[in-house]
Amino acid sequence: MKLKNKKVLAFVHTDFEDLELWYPIYRLREEGAEVVLAGEKKGETYIGKYGVPATSDMDFKEAVGMEFDALLVPGGWAPDKLRRFEEVLTITKRMDQEKKVIGEICHAGWVLISADILKGKKVTSTPGIKHDMMNAGATWLDEPSVVDGHLVSARRPPDLPDYMRDFIKVLSEQ
Repeated sequence: MKLKNKKVLAFVHTDFEDLELWYPIYRLREEGAEVVLAGEKKGETYIGKYGVPATSDMDFKEAVGMEFDALLVPGGWAPDKLRRFEEVLTITKRMDQEKKVIGEICHAGWVLISADILKGKKVTSTPGIKHDMMNAGATWLDEPSVVDGHLVSARRPPDLPDYMRDFIKVLSEQ
């Protein structure tokens, strides 16, 4: 198991993109990682865009004080909600400063934009937020998965296999 003893934090909120949360969680667990879900409220069940539920293990405030090896931000409409929480931005900034692996897919780039960590980075996202990413100082690439140091990004669900291969590789090398 490539990720034994690795602990990954995944943000969750309503209207997350179901595949962009659950596919990475299952792949990370298959590789031995512990994945912890953080939401606005501990024990809250959030419903994805297509009806798949996800229950938070902790709230954002609790997650601020904890150590994780990586951060996973799913897409969907949840990132627009997530980026409004100061704790989410604090965690994202800290993970970036500590060069911990940060994975973002589709609209998840909005969280990284609001955390102001994209200047000079190479990334991808759904084409719908391409200009948002560029205006935040990133170089946007139309590729299935882009790795820039500790940052791993992907465009949308069809790119999940490439995204997770890259995310797992980067995390296993840390």
